[in-house]
Amino acid sequence: MDFTLSQRAEDLRQRVRAFVADHVLPLEADPQSYNEFENIRMNLRDDLRVKAKAAGLWAPQMPESRGGLGLSMVEQAVFYEEANRSIFGPVCFNCAAPDDGNMRCLEMVASEDQKQRWLQPIIDGSVNSSFAMTEPHPGGGSDPGMIQTRAERVGDRWRITGRKWYISGAAVAKHFILMARTDPSPEERRRHLTAFLFHADSPGWRIVRRIGNMGPDEHGGVCELEFDGLEIPDHDRLMEVGDGLRMTQIRLGPARLTHCMRWLGMAKRCMEIAQAYVSDREGFGIRLADRESVQLTLGEVAHDIQIGRLLTMHAAWKLDQGDRARKEVSSAKIHVADTLFKAVDTAIQLNGARGYSTDTILEWVYRYARAAKLVDGASEVHKMVLARFYGKDGSDYWQWG
Repeated sequence: MDFTLSQRAEDLRQRVRAFVADHVLPLEADPQSYNEFENIRMNLRDDLRVKAKAAGLWAPQMPESRGGLGLSMVEQAVFYEEANRSIFGPVCFNCAAPDDGNMRCLEMVASEDQKQRWLQPIIDGSVNSSFAMTEPHPGGGSDPGMIQTRAERVGDRWRITGRKWYISGAAVAKHFILMARTDPSPEERRRHLTAFLFHADSPGWRIVRRIGNMGPDEHGGVCELEFDGLEIPDHDRLMEVGDGLRMTQIRLGPARLTHCMRWLGMAKRCMEIAQAYVSDREGFGIRLADRESVQLTLGEVAHDIQIGRLLTMHAAWKLDQGDRARKEVSSAKIHVADTLFKAVDTAIQLNGARGYSTDTILEWVYRYARAAKLVDGASEVHKMVLARFYGKDGSDYWQWG
């Protein structure tokens, strides 16, 4: 692949960077910018969204015909990295999880009628969305084959019973994508799941609790849901009966990579904060930046960030070529999750008590970063994926083609 950015991508990169610097970064230092869950207040978010739309920086992953920018995955990598220079950035451009992955999935697999009813409001920013898959034991998590939530067909409707938990954004979402078992046979592991769409106002389900965690929380948190007779019309089924696992793979692959794109921007921001501090701070007659130990530490993180960028760009390029890029996405996910945590941990160490305090965003990022090794598949699961590819391909695992 050619790493030279197109003129369009470079122009967008500069515009996003300027928008973040002018409109978003200043908000981080004001305690009034945050809601009770340590994210940007939603009315403030909505004000910034109006400005982002006016600036032509809205919904980069969606087609221009639907009000987006129609960017390729490679172009999105450039955009998302700059967007997450601020902890508030992606949500202001409508490229934050879980809406980002849900929009991408619906654009790829939904019918035209479903796109108009379920997708367009998310693109427009009038509703939030959620993806309900993960379940308590013995249900499905990283292994969708274990999903227990049932969808039973009754005439032209489906009746849903079961439980989900750690469902991102559920507390504020209006549009949901739900994964449920439609084939009771455990032997049919690849054809037993189906995806459905439902609205938050539908009866027959409830939010059991918003689950407390290390935080900071995204809008809508992570929630436990109970389904006790939710009825979904068959026309709100996504794809065909039994296509749920395929739909899950279509959604999660690119979503994992866009996480990496955003995390790289956040890791670079941690380095900015660290570099600015060690360049000014002196101790025992020498600037911290002039100490070899500090230089080695910063150099190692810069090295890891660049590796992460190359892994992410390569996976994005392969997706643009029509490849599923499963091992490339898994490699990026493992490395970038580790790198984000390493970058913020290093920045806190170099900032000392200042980094541990709320005087910077570093402690916020530190708590956020721990989830990176878990979301969209734990690092261990992705390493198992790579091991399977290597066991199958041998030395061809590293082929250039």
